[in-house]
Parts: sequence; structure tokens; C-alpha cells
Amino acid sequence: MKKTLFAFSLLTSMAGATYGQSSVTVYGVVDLGLKIENAGNGTVTGIDSGNQSVSRVGFKGTEDLGNGLKANFVLEAGFNADTGSQSDATRFFNRQSYVSLAGDFGEVKLGRVQTMVFTNSAVFDPFADTLAGDSVRIFNYGGNRIDNTVNYSFNAKNGINGQAAYSFGEVAGNSSASRTVAGAIGYASGPLATVLTYQDTKDVTGNDSAKTTLIGGNYNFGLLQPFIAYAINKGPGTLDTRDALLGLKINLTSADTIMTSYMQKRDRFADNADAKQIAIGYTHNLSVRTNLYTSWARLSNDDNAMYRVVAPGKTDKLFNVGIRHKF
Repeated sequence: MKKTLFAFSLLTSMAGATYGQSSVTVYGVVDLGLKIENAGNGTVTGIDSGNQSVSRVGFKGTEDLGNGLKANFVLEAGFNADTGSQSDATRFFNRQSYVSLAGDFGEVKLGRVQTMVFTNSAVFDPFADTLAGDSVRIFNYGGNRIDNTVNYSFNAKNGINGQAAYSFGEVAGNSSASRTVAGAIGYASGPLATVLTYQDTKDVTGNDSAKTTLIGGNYNFGLLQPFIAYAINKGPGTLDTRDALLGLKINLTSADTIMTSYMQKRDRFADNADAKQIAIGYTHNLSVRTNLYTSWARLSNDDNAMYRVVAPGKTDKLFNVGIRHKF
């Protein structure tokens, strides 16, 4: 009898491990609004997709493998809601595309994932990589996503979190060419959040690389939430710049938020090649899924700089107002 009970118990546990609970979710964002921009060659007015968040559709799933282990996947495609076209005509799942294993040890992802700076943008940028104040307009993110990556991340109970990633360049006969090594360490507990990120991407020859080191954070006092960030960018070639940000969120109510920031880029190699931006934005939540937004930014370039403009020395002026719905 005891042997029978033991065998039944063993079969039950094996079945539970093999046929664990799983789920698949379809989700997305539709973001459309009026955009008015002058990048130095006249004002363009129109309806634009993705002012606050890139319009997208995604599929994510998880399966419980037992003993605290889970298998996950994410497949996410961006699109232009104003025209119905793909954001990237060369690939469908142009945003994230990965499979992972997660447990008490953290999570290991394989595939196309977010870069270190982009993943942590909400920690140091009051606009959280959105709207006209988006820090990527001046800061060097090293791209928002990267292919062929092994990414490990963890969140400890004491508030410490971190990531490490290696992206294969996949160049025949040269393992260094086009490869990326990146890492991040941060702390998030209570009102304080900080992060230090590093990314090193080799060029197509493997002899030179673009390196970005960024430190930033914010402190939530309740009504006021100040942000700060500083980044060092070096290579390839003669590139040697510094990025700085001071920002503030004003959390008026649970539904209303004002964001503002001042950013500056300084070029330590080229003369008269600096840039600066001032921005302000406002969001109002109509519900958990739907919000209204508006923002304005002015990015001015020195005579030898041309960030977000058509020619050196020009100024970019950007305004938008719209609606975002998540599903």
C-alpha cells in the first residue's frame, strides 16, 4: 500500500512539473496626437504616432515549471497608428523578442532586449524616455534595443538590483567585431532609486568601441520628485562628450503629473559643438488605461552641433498633445 501511495505521489509531482500552469497575454498601446515641430527648415504639423509611447502590439507568456522556476517569452511589434504601417519595415517584432528562465536567482533572457540605459531611463529621466523631454534627444543610449543578447537580471530583497549582458556581433572570424558588453547596478527602496550603467560596443572591425557610463537617480518626496543624471561617452574615433540632466516631477494628484527637465551635452573634442534642451510636459489619467498628454521642448545647438536638426547651429522646437490608450 505504501509503495502504491509513493508511486502515485511521484507520478502526480512529475505531471505537475511537466504540465505546469501557463498563460499567454495579448497587450499593446495605441498613441496618437498632434505634433508640431520645426527642426530648422520650417514647421511641420500633423498627426503622429507614439509621442508618449510607441504604438505596439505584443504577446507575452509564462509557464510555471515548478520549484519556483518559470519560462517566459515576449514578442513585441511596433507600428505607426497614424498610417497602420510597421515601425520597422525590415522586421516584424522590432521591439523586444526573447525567451527566458526566471526564478529565485533572477532571470536569464535570450534574444532581442532593451539596452542598459534604456531599461533604466525611468530612474534618471522624469519623462522616462517619452514625450518632448525624452532624454534620448541628447543622451547617448547606445540604441534602445540590441540583438543576439544573453541578459541576466536580478532584484534583491534589500533593494539592490542589477543586470549583465553580452551581445554577440556574429562576425565570421572576429568575435570582438560588433559585440556589446554591458552592465548595471542599482538601488530602489522606498522613495530613493539610483542606477549606474555601463555599455561598451565594438565597431565592425573590433578595434575601436563606443563606451557610455551613466549614473543617475531620483528621490520621491511625494509632491516633488527631483531627478539627476550624468553620462560620459567616449569613442569610436574622437568622440568624447558629457551629458547632464536636472529634472523634476510634480505629482499633483494620483492622476495629474507635471514633468520638466534641463539637459546639456558638452563636446570635449570639437569646439563650439555643445547642445542644450529645456522641456516641460503634463499628463492626466482618464483611467488606468487611458491618459491625455502634452509637452514642449526647445533644443538649441552651437554652430558645430546638429542634434535633432537638419543642419549645424539650428534649433529644434517640438510641441505635441494627444491621447494614449493601453490594452
